[in-house]
Amino acid sequence: MHKNKDMKMAIFKKALAAGILAGTGVALSFVSIPVGPTRCFPFQHSINVIAGVLLGPFWAVGAAFTTSLIRNMMGTGSLFAFPGSVFGALFVGLAGKYLHGRHKLFSAVAEPVGTGIIGAWVSAAMVAPLTGASVSFAFFAFSFLTSSLPGAAIGAAVLYSLEKRSVISRFEDIMI
Repeated sequence: MHKNKDMKMAIFKKALAAGILAGTGVALSFVSIPVGPTRCFPFQHSINVIAGVLLGPFWAVGAAFTTSLIRNMMGTGSLFAFPGSVFGALFVGLAGKYLHGRHKLFSAVAEPVGTGIIGAWVSAAMVAPLTGASVSFAFFAFSFLTSSLPGAAIGAAVLYSLEKRSVISRFEDIMI
């Protein structure tokens, strides 16, 4: 019975942290760079890195999807926000799950791979035709990498700073 209560509390903490990160992403959505039909949003990639490392792939994808959905509803995002954020969050979460200890910070490298390659491909192959935009994979890769490289670096720097101040260790009971 005690173990069940601990698991429920861990799920609650992860959901709360994912919600806070999604809310932070929405609040920071005023910083976007319009590039063709996309709106590049570096802070989303920072949040993907933080959520992926601290919460794992499921919760990181949930936070990225929630942020993209709310941004679209507010008019500060586009349909390209979904593949442009969800795949980066997924890749960071998976990398964070399998990298241990101090190596978790290296999972930030997975964000531009997920966003700039997989997200760009999905955008070019599936989302662009739905929107009527005739834009190539190279265009999406360039614009997504322009956003995700600095965003991932900021996310890694935030995680490094939190780790140096022993803040992350307080969240180890909910970490993957």
